[in-house]
Amino acid sequence: MPDKPIIAPSILAADFANLEKEVMMLNGSRADWIHVDIMDGVFVPNISMGLPVVEAIHRHATKPLDVHLMIVQPERYIDAFKKAGADTISVHLEACPHLHRTLQQIRDAGCKRGVAINPHTPVSALESIITDVDLVCVMSVNPGFGGQKFIEQTFTKVAALKELIRTSGSAALIEIDGGVNLNNAPALLDAGADVLVAGSFVFSASEPKDVIGALKDLA
Repeated sequence: MPDKPIIAPSILAADFANLEKEVMMLNGSRADWIHVDIMDGVFVPNISMGLPVVEAIHRHATKPLDVHLMIVQPERYIDAFKKAGADTISVHLEACPHLHRTLQQIRDAGCKRGVAINPHTPVSALESIITDVDLVCVMSVNPGFGGQKFIEQTFTKVAALKELIRTSGSAALIEIDGGVNLNNAPALLDAGADVLVAGSFVFSASEPKDVIGALKDLA
């Protein structure tokens, strides 16, 4: 597991009228990944961006793209998002009736395999596939909109997930997505989180690079 947290700012909270500038800012920051939220208006009640925007981000990015598919039937788009520049692809357990097959598809495409779980989904639902993933994305808000309030039950959930990873021998990283800030991040890391996704907390700051650095320096 990493010595310092992996910081993955969510580009969804960026200024899309100045997207190249925002990506260049992240390139020059201490961010490790760029988190890219894909929403279809079906699995979640919002629509975000599609393949052309991901391709545009990838053209300018020097950091890996961490693509989070909040969509139905994600298996239809795995190869397309790999081509668009995804390094990690996370699919929702709740959207995949054949999750093991979809994870194999992500691996075969040459991407790291992620599975995301909604706030109501128990950690126990991951038991049969925890050794087949590189990343578990724990939603700490209800997916679909940025700027939501952090769900406090996430701390307990992360600790339970960390124990499942330990007992299973999995090498999966734990990613937290939603409402992350400097107040709750230390407790998330203490519970076992490895990757912190931060959107509005980073991009609404007067100095986003300083916020990224402060998150990165948390022990």
